Amino acid sequence: MSVWGLRTALGGAGAVAPGLVARWAERRFLTPLRPRRSRTADAMLARGQPRMLALRGEQVRVWSWGEGPRVLLVHGWSGYGGQLTAFVEPLVAAGFSVVTYDAPGHGQSSGRTSSLPELAEFVADVARATGGPYAVVAHSLGAAATAVAMRNGMKVGRAVFVSPPSDPRGGIRAFARYVGLTDGVWLRMEARIEARFGVRLRDLALPHFVPLFHRVPLHVFHDVEDREVPLAAGEAVVEAWPGAKLTRTQGLGHHRILYAPEVVGQAVAFLAEGRPERLAQEVEPVAEQVVGVRAPLRLVHTA
Repeated sequence: MSVWGLRTALGGAGAVAPGLVARWAERRFLTPLRPRRSRTADAMLARGQPRMLALRGEQVRVWSWGEGPRVLLVHGWSGYGGQLTAFVEPLVAAGFSVVTYDAPGHGQSSGRTSSLPELAEFVADVARATGGPYAVVAHSLGAAATAVAMRNGMKVGRAVFVSPPSDPRGGIRAFARYVGLTDGVWLRMEARIEARFGVRLRDLALPHFVPLFHRVPLHVFHDVEDREVPLAAGEAVVEAWPGAKLTRTQGLGHHRILYAPEVVGQAVAFLAEGRPERLAQEVEPVAEQVVGVRAPLRLVHTA
């Protein structure tokens, strides 16, 4: 069905049966899409050590590389662990071990639906099951899930967030606009989600709780042309997180930013800053090995 046809149908149905449409919208909103997979990313996953973890009744696919303090790579909504594999070789070369995984409902893991509260639970579960991370590199909703997991007790020494959202309710409103839900219907959908997980979504907005993380250094990368998560969201996270650093990029959008050598290089250097002197080395030359960027990167500003 075309988007126009879907909006027309939902608009009519929402006026007659708002509860029924809200139930449909809740299920659809909580069902990740399957992205196009990258051959480069899959090749890097094939070089990792794979295993399956049984967590909360789901089978979670995990890969690992290298030796040393662990860096956990966390993908976003409708993503998969391979989307962050550009970080693997530079991190291993800098003396870290690396773990990535497919969240339930994503990639090679079991399940069909997911949510921010569940993603946060699995970030913490995978972290515990793989020995606890020194640091986390997280993309999009994976960054929000990481922050919620930290609020709930997960220990992290440093964090890199790429294109983080600041408030999960923004995703609900964007979904509602896209499919044409009326205010009454999407508010019902939001209430159903809150009841399902026993949370208030406004309590999951990062600016409400990240001031607690003043001892955890954070570097955020966000593109000024990101159409999925606006730059304002990343700016809000940085403003609320004490001592956080923001690097704005241009021309990379929401996904290509994960493969930009300059972004990867800066992120690895930032993580290495917290390590012993033997690892406080220049890592930019390593990052130049990263491939997959189709256009020049322009770093606009670092604050």
